[in-house]
Amino acid sequence: MDLPGIAIRDYHQKNNNPARLYVHDKFGPKVEMPVSVYFRKERQMPELEKKALQLCKGRILDIGAGAGSHALALQLKGKDVTALEISPAACEVILERGVQQVVCEDIFQFQPSGKYDTLLLLMNGIGLCGTISQLEVFLDLAEQLLNPEGVLIFDSCNIAYMYEGIGFPEYYYGEIQCRYEYRKEFTSWFKWLYIDAETMTHIASSKGWDAEVILEDNRDQYLMKLTRKA
Repeated sequence: MDLPGIAIRDYHQKNNNPARLYVHDKFGPKVEMPVSVYFRKERQMPELEKKALQLCKGRILDIGAGAGSHALALQLKGKDVTALEISPAACEVILERGVQQVVCEDIFQFQPSGKYDTLLLLMNGIGLCGTISQLEVFLDLAEQLLNPEGVLIFDSCNIAYMYEGIGFPEYYYGEIQCRYEYRKEFTSWFKWLYIDAETMTHIASSKGWDAEVILEDNRDQYLMKLTRKA
C-alpha cells in the first residue's frame, strides 16, 4: 500500500494539513515522520544534503525522489535531473511541483535511455536496498547506470546506539524491520537499511568502488561518494 506517497499527496493538496504519517519498528513506540520534511526548500535542508547537491554533475538520477525537493533544487540550478520514484501518488506531486523529468519506477526494474553521471540517494535513500545482500545487487546495478567517471552520492547513518542494553542481532544490525501507518492503515513490514560508513566502505571496495566520506555530523550521519576504481 502506497501510504507514504498518499501522505505526500495529501500534504500537497490539503494546504499542509494532512493526517500524521508514522513509522513502526521493532525498537519501541511508533515515531512520527513529518511529511513537511519532503517539501523543504534547499535553504531548509541539512548541510549533508546541501553538500550532496553541490557534488551532483552532468546527467543526474535522483533515486527515491519523494516529493521531488532535491530534484527541484537541482533543476532550479539548471541541472539535467530526472526524479525516479516508485510511488504513483508521490510522482503526481513531483510533476505538479514542476519537476520536468519524472519516472515512476522501481529502481531495480528501471531501464534508462542512456547512462548517468550522478546517482543521488538522500534521506538515507540507500535504505531501499533493505539488506546487505541487496546492497551488493544495487552496486552492480549502479555500475550499469553510470558513465565510467560517474559518481554515486548518498547519506546514511550508524544506528549501533539503538542496541545499547539489548545486544546486537545475528544479522547486520542496520537491517531494520519497518512499516508505515497513515489514517489507521498499515503497510506490510519491510526491511530498510542503515549502514555505517566502515561497513559501507568495505562492501564498496569489494565491489570495485572507491569510497570517500565527504561530511559527517554529530548524529552519526555521513555523506559518502563512490566512484569506480581505476
